[in-house]
Amino acid sequence: MRLGINLGYWGAGMDGDNLAVAQEADRLGYDVCWAAEAYGSDAPTVLSWVAAQTERIDVGSAILQIPARQPAMTAMTAATLDSLSGGRFRLGLGVSGPQVSEGWYGVKFDKPLARTREYVEIVRKAMTRERLSYEGEHWTLPLPDGPGKPIKLTVHPQREHIPLYIAAIGPKNLEQTGEIADGALLIFPSAEHLEDTAIRHIRAGREKAGLTTEGFDVCPTLPLAVGDDVPGLADMFRPYTALYVGGMGSRKQNFYNQLAQRMGYEKEAAEIQDKYLDGDKAGAAAAVPHQLIDQTALLGPVARIADRMAAYAAAGVTTLTLAPAGFTLDERLAALRAGTEAMELAGLA
Repeated sequence: MRLGINLGYWGAGMDGDNLAVAQEADRLGYDVCWAAEAYGSDAPTVLSWVAAQTERIDVGSAILQIPARQPAMTAMTAATLDSLSGGRFRLGLGVSGPQVSEGWYGVKFDKPLARTREYVEIVRKAMTRERLSYEGEHWTLPLPDGPGKPIKLTVHPQREHIPLYIAAIGPKNLEQTGEIADGALLIFPSAEHLEDTAIRHIRAGREKAGLTTEGFDVCPTLPLAVGDDVPGLADMFRPYTALYVGGMGSRKQNFYNQLAQRMGYEKEAAEIQDKYLDGDKAGAAAAVPHQLIDQTALLGPVARIADRMAAYAAAGVTTLTLAPAGFTLDERLAALRAGTEAMELAGLA
């Protein structure tokens, strides 16, 4: 199992710290550094900045939002970043959510599976540097009865095949991800539930495509906090968990709430959502069960974190991405170092 680092969103008041974290992860031998985007900082700019000031670590988008870009533009971005970074780019894609897709980008959030499949097909085809033509339900290239003609990508990526990941939560999305991608980006993963909530669906998709899980990268992101007071550390992530389970979506469509339900927290997920959407964010955070946080984060002293890492490796995780918590840069760097120490203690390095 390899280690990754997730910087989250740029522009959250820790920009200089994020670069220092990425550079320390590079020095420590972390495998990949991911950056996110929603409706603030964009991932490609951040990844260019990080790649220019690191030497070995891969840089990856977690995620580039599908409604934000035409697929050919994403192919251009991927090829450019791979070339500029010396072959260190990983392309992570996702449909985002209905609020962002429709409210920020003005793109209807419908048929996300079909749109993702077509998008991936176009991106992959464009990056082969063949002349691009495509006929699908959502995209037709070139447009018919117009001046457009098939064009090929002029940028040469460093590698012939850039690893492509998809952010997936629901069973159908996970199955399709196994079928069409090189890896899955997961959030709120529990080692105890990973087989049922993710791995078996990915495996079904691989089998559908005539493939095995060999070489497929199962890549969850987990918050990391080091210390002896496990309940106190868990409390740090109550607002974060409440935001996703309670507020990231509507009452009818919240993928993270549905995931919590599949993990056995049906009653608790409903209470968190009710409180959050009613404006009681503090109450929603208080309603998050300690066990839910503890199962989906790495908390405690190094030995306890090592045990949890071993459980994730046994569950099928191949790249464990850490989001180190801390109020200061020194705390975040110390958490990064604790991550490598825990990996060595678990015998996974």
